[in-house]
Amino acid sequence: MPQVTFIAFNGKRHVVDAASGLSLMQAALDHNVPGIDGDCGGQCACATCHVFVESDWAARTGPRNAHEDEMLNFAAELRDNSRLACQIQLTDALDGLVVSMPEGQH
Repeated sequence: MPQVTFIAFNGKRHVVDAASGLSLMQAALDHNVPGIDGDCGGQCACATCHVFVESDWAARTGPRNAHEDEMLNFAAELRDNSRLACQIQLTDALDGLVVSMPEGQH
């Protein structure tokens, strides 16, 4: 069961244990992590689950796909390490993953 740390813009940490196979977005929603709304239900049709993946984890979470890249163009504070949490599937290899959230998602 991977453990994930979500860091809000104000620095508050939310550590959650989530089942492998869930999306990062669903793990956040299941644990009421503030700042992750998932308005589209994980269909990669909004950017309300925008996160910044810490550099140590970028290779393990994989690259953005073309559709995710398009959706992130609507996100505030787009960065090279921006991802949509709905597009990251949790596995045991992601145990310890750390992501942070932009200021607009608080």
